[in-house]
Order: sequence, then structure tokens, then C-alpha cells
Amino acid sequence: MAQDLHTISLTRRGAAGGSLTAVVDFAVVSHARAVAVLLVVSLLAFLPGFFSVPPIDRDEARFAQATKQMLETGDYVDIRFQDEVRYKKPVGIYWLQAAVVKTANAFGFQHALTTIWLYRIPSLVGAVGAVLLTYWTALAFVSRRAAVLAGLMMASCVLLGIERLIAKTDAMLLMTVVAAMGALARAYNPGAEQLKDQTRRWAMPAVFWTALAAGVLLKGPLIIMVVGLAALTLAIVDRSAQWLLRLKPLVGIVWLAILVVPWFVAIFARTHGEFFAESIGEDLFSKIFAAQETHGAPPGYYFVLFWLTFWPGAMLAALAAPHVWENRHEPATRFLLAWLVPSWLLLEAVVTKLPHYVLPLYPAVAILTAKAVDAHMLSRRRWLMLGTMWWFVIPALAGIGGLAALVVIGHQFGLLAWLLFGGSVIMGLLAWRLYAVDGAEHGLLRAVAASVLMAIAIFGFVIPALGYLFPSFALVRAMRASSCTQPLAAAVGYQEPSLVFLAGTDTRLTDGIGAAEFLRGGACRFAFIEARDEKSFAQRAEAIGLRYTAGPRIEAMNLSTGQTLTIAVYRSREGS
Repeated sequence: MAQDLHTISLTRRGAAGGSLTAVVDFAVVSHARAVAVLLVVSLLAFLPGFFSVPPIDRDEARFAQATKQMLETGDYVDIRFQDEVRYKKPVGIYWLQAAVVKTANAFGFQHALTTIWLYRIPSLVGAVGAVLLTYWTALAFVSRRAAVLAGLMMASCVLLGIERLIAKTDAMLLMTVVAAMGALARAYNPGAEQLKDQTRRWAMPAVFWTALAAGVLLKGPLIIMVVGLAALTLAIVDRSAQWLLRLKPLVGIVWLAILVVPWFVAIFARTHGEFFAESIGEDLFSKIFAAQETHGAPPGYYFVLFWLTFWPGAMLAALAAPHVWENRHEPATRFLLAWLVPSWLLLEAVVTKLPHYVLPLYPAVAILTAKAVDAHMLSRRRWLMLGTMWWFVIPALAGIGGLAALVVIGHQFGLLAWLLFGGSVIMGLLAWRLYAVDGAEHGLLRAVAASVLMAIAIFGFVIPALGYLFPSFALVRAMRASSCTQPLAAAVGYQEPSLVFLAGTDTRLTDGIGAAEFLRGGACRFAFIEARDEKSFAQRAEAIGLRYTAGPRIEAMNLSTGQTLTIAVYRSREGS
């Protein structure tokens, strides 16, 4: 099991055999210090852009707006975006977001309802929690050193680095899946925990069933699919499911029902079954058999994306694959493959595909890879080792793209961004070039440093500077610059959810004629009209004798559609 003292060192040498050396030592002498290391790296990777990136269309803004309406109406059962129902996902994430925003309101936080980073806090907690729980789950099978490496792979993972920034279900769902699988691992390998008393014997069942219930409330049956397929696979391979009794299934199912059933009963009564018809019939089953919202892709989609979305750990995962296959009958490897393979194959078979669907499976990859690194059993095949060049290539490409966007779109030089990208490229280059010199562990640590520096540059400096991609923020800023205390808005042409979230739930999504009629309704009214619809607005305004003033014109791009836009701001006059 875990050793009591491990040192993870990062050594950097000059490319020409020089003696320049920088050493960063993490003396992992306790779980507390291991957790502290993972927590610091996670926050360095996950906090950039958290406060400064505006609401992202469309999913994040839809989730946040639905939560905002819960807070405005006091109805915590039904889920709506304006007058439309949102019955695709259960209520869990909305409750978590509402709890955060309501707490901020209680402490006098101004504009809490439209402060997007408050809605992102559950995603941040989920991402950090998933990293720490990956470490905890890994300890059921590997040394503390390997468990830290697995946690670092998750902390630097590109896909999790994106999901932590978006106020929706997936980062928090990942945390619940890893918690459930960690408890399942300890039931499968009881030697991982010495259960000396009755209280501790109930600890793992409590974690397992509570995590399962939380996952169901977040995203329905997905957590049951991942956990259930893993348990079923192990039972078939081992020809025994006796070990599942350690999770107290009878009591656990009752506890699961106590946590989950009340809301499902309430939403069934409120909607007369419409929630289940839409969430299961129209959302879940339609994804299985058809490409929903043009998100279809052939089998192999996730395998191809894996090399980017699990970067930088993916480079070592390729090198670890031969060792994993050779040790597939060993209990720890068997458990982790049961977690990974069945669900991955099923998701590849489903017609609708989005990159984040396989995120709950990445901790299994991280632990399998860390296990091989710890055993010094990575492949030495040259064609596989060449893959480590992507530790350098990805930061180089990201730096070129990010700096070009900053200069061309953001009209900024961004000296700090240049320095951060430069540091990321250097660390990636060292990770690649020195891999054969001082091994996989040091290479991974350098690659993690490259990933963190890249995240700070992209999310902390580049994206917040690209106001061109976030027109809702600019439009609402123009509206709030007026002296109106309670302005109302209408939108024509550009009608993204972020605008409703920022401008107000009563924002009217209409056409040019409707916008003219809206402005006629009173003072302190604003119309945001895309250039292609201005003619119909002007004709109707002239016909009804509307008095209005023209404000700024916003040049932008709709991030959801990729279309360039020119949006005019019009304001009603007194007496119109």
C-alpha cells in the first residue's frame, strides 16, 4: 500500500548539457500534504477566468437563467427558461446554484442574481472535489505517490479545465461518480481499508449510496450506467457478486429512495408526467438513436478527442497501455478497466456525442496510467514515446492561437499572456526533450506545469479580453449606463440565453415589428436589434409615430453560431 514518504521532484536541465537546475520537491509525508498539493495545483488551474469570463452561451446561460427564475419565483420544483420548460435534466444543479446565490444575497452581495461566477461555484467545487476524490479512489489500489500523480493528471486535464468554468452539471457529476467508484473500489478490495468497527463498516455504503443519489439528481441515470456497468462487468468476470453485499444494498436502496424520490414525485405531480416524457423519451432516447441538435458522430469520436481532452496525461496513457493489457487480470487493473471499458464502448455506440460525456471515465485512465508510472513499466517503444512531443506541440499551438486572438480580436498586446505562453512552451519542451533522461514522472510534472500556465494565459487573459465574442455583456452595459432604475429590454435577431440572464427574465425575444411596439409601451425601454432586422423596425416605428433615440452599435460575433453581427441599441423616449 501507500508508502509513508515519497518525494516528487521536478528537475530541469539546460538543452546543451548545462547545469541550470530547478527543483520543486513535494515531500508527501501525509495525506494532508498530498491533499494540499493537489488543492493548490487545482486552484491554480481552475481559478483563471472563473470571475472574469462572461456568461457562455448556450448551456451555461440556460442553466443559470433557470436557477435565477427559481430564486425570483420561489418555485424550487419546476424548471423553466422564461415561459419554456426545461425538463432535460433533474433539479440537482439548480438547487446547488440557488443555494450559493441565495447565500450571497443574504450577505448583501450586490447583483448576485446576475453574477455568473456565483452560479459557477458548484462546478468549481465539483472539479476540485473530483481531483481529490481521484486521489482517494486511487489509494484503494496504488501507492500514495501514484495517487498524487493520478490527481495531478485530473487537475491538469483539458476537459475538466473547461467544465469547471461552466455553470452546469458535468463537473459536479464527475465528483459524484468518483466518490461512488471510490466506495465501490473499497468494497471490491476490502484490504484497502481496515474496517475495525461497525461505524467504519457503514462509512463506505453511506458514501456510495449518497453519491449515487446526488448523481441521479444531477443528471438522471448516467451515474447508474457507469457504476452499474462496472459492477456488472466485475460480477461476470469474477463469477461472483458477493462483494457487493459489503455496500448494504437493502438499506442503501432505501436511503437512495429517501433522497431522490420526493422531488421526482413533486415534479410528476406538477407536470402530470411531462418531465419524464421529455427528459427520458425526448432527451435520453433521442440521443441514443439519433443525432440531437447536430451533435452526431461516428464510433471512435471519443478515442480521437481523448488525446486532446485528457492532455497532458494522455501522452503517458498511451505509454501505459501495453502494461495495462499485460496486467488486465490483476484485481486493481480489472476494477479500473471495468469502470472504463463498458461505459466507453456504450458511449461510442450512442449516436449523439459531446466531448464531456466520457469525463466520468477519465479518473480510471488517470489511475491506470499512474499505476504504470509508479511501477516504472511504461513502454519504451519509440513510436509511442514520440507522442510525448505533444507536451510541447499543444502549448505552442495554443500560444500562437491565443496571442493572435488577443492582438487581432482583443486589440491588446497582453505582455503577461506572452510570458505565460512562453513559460508553458518551455515547460512543454523540457517535458518532451528530457523524458528519456529523467523519466515519466518528471516529464508529467513539467507537462502539468505547462498545462497550468496555459490555462492561466487562455482563461485569465485571452478570453476575458475578447469582448467581441460576448455581445450580451456589452449590450447590458449600455442599458445599465442609463439613469433608469428598472430598464426593460427586447431583442431582435440576437436572442441568446446570456442576454436574458443579464438583461432580465422579462426580456422580450421578438421581431422588428414587436420591438417597435415594445418601445411604445413606456419609458426606460431598450431594443437590441441586429442589423438585418432594422428595416422592419424602422418601418413599424414610422407607422406608429414612435419616438426613440439611437444608441451605440455593437460589432460582435455570436459564439453559438459563428455569425458576425452588428447590433443597434435603441431607447424609447418619454411620451412615446
